[in-house]
Amino acid sequence: MYAKLETRTFLAMLLGVSLAFVLLMKPFFGPIFWAVAIALIFHPVQLLLVRRLGDRPTLNALITLFACMVIVVIPVLVLGAALIAEGMAIYQKIQAGEIRPGEYIDQVNQSFPAIQAFLGQFDIDFDGLRDRAVSAFLGGSQFLAKQALGIGQNTFQFFLGLALMVYLAFFLIRDGQKLIELMIRALPLGDERERLLFAKFAEVTRATVKGNLLIAIIQGALGGLIFWILGIAGALLWGVVMAVVSLLPAVGAAIVWVPAAIYLAAAGDLVPAIVLTAYGVIVIGLADNLLRPVLVGRDTKMPDYLVLLSTLGGIVMFGINGFVMGPLVAALFMAFWGIFIREFGQEYSPVPQKPDADPVRED
Repeated sequence: MYAKLETRTFLAMLLGVSLAFVLLMKPFFGPIFWAVAIALIFHPVQLLLVRRLGDRPTLNALITLFACMVIVVIPVLVLGAALIAEGMAIYQKIQAGEIRPGEYIDQVNQSFPAIQAFLGQFDIDFDGLRDRAVSAFLGGSQFLAKQALGIGQNTFQFFLGLALMVYLAFFLIRDGQKLIELMIRALPLGDERERLLFAKFAEVTRATVKGNLLIAIIQGALGGLIFWILGIAGALLWGVVMAVVSLLPAVGAAIVWVPAAIYLAAAGDLVPAIVLTAYGVIVIGLADNLLRPVLVGRDTKMPDYLVLLSTLGGIVMFGINGFVMGPLVAALFMAFWGIFIREFGQEYSPVPQKPDADPVRED
């Protein structure tokens, strides 16, 4: 009796200390999460170095981390800085009256009055929609300006998070396999189940990060290129914006290039409008429709609709990290239920009877 009390007390304290540790790490969720993602994505690079250079954990981890910095971290920082600088410039032009989003929408309405009539059939007030669109545009540019100001004011905090992510990534790359084995020994789920769940976690994280980021880079580059060719101002900014919004499945970069094509047509630039529309549908659209199921859906082994719903839900719940967290939660949900059905489902299934068997009659 006393031994059971000791065990229960210990488990209760273990749970309490674990929850306290999770709350302690909560402010660093972003750096920790992306450090884990980096370790998982670049794990094949480390394995390649082990085969080439031998079992030298520290050196291999340093080389892998350097490759990550050159391929991912530095380009993302450069693009982020360019996006914030461009957004700041546009916000200043809006404040100075050089850019007037409301007039652009009014010009579209004057050129295509059928749009207002069409919206009226669904009791949609065009003026209210116009005001919301202008507010959204102003809010977006103001958000970028605030981010630029915030990063400037919180430079130490920003670089502290970045340094923490890189620092953790090094140790996770070097000692990740040992940590996984330790967690498998500690968790009371059964070693086979735990290995399956850890494998699913790694698989989905790699697929969503690599797939979504690669699609974002491709769509942003394609969109920025056509904007630059057509002479649309702020091609770099709109390319980066298209890369960011392309994280939203089904809609993606069309949020940017469709309004741009409509405005070009309203301004009388029919040829650029037609070129942008055709390019957006054929090139940018197909890049999303063809690559996303291959790079994300196939590797996660989830249907396209579930990838879409889980991505949208993840972004709503977790913010920008949700484009990875959403599909990850959905994949783990499917994995847990798959284990349950495989291991426990047969216990509750009825025993099939032979067609000619009579359960009442006894020979």
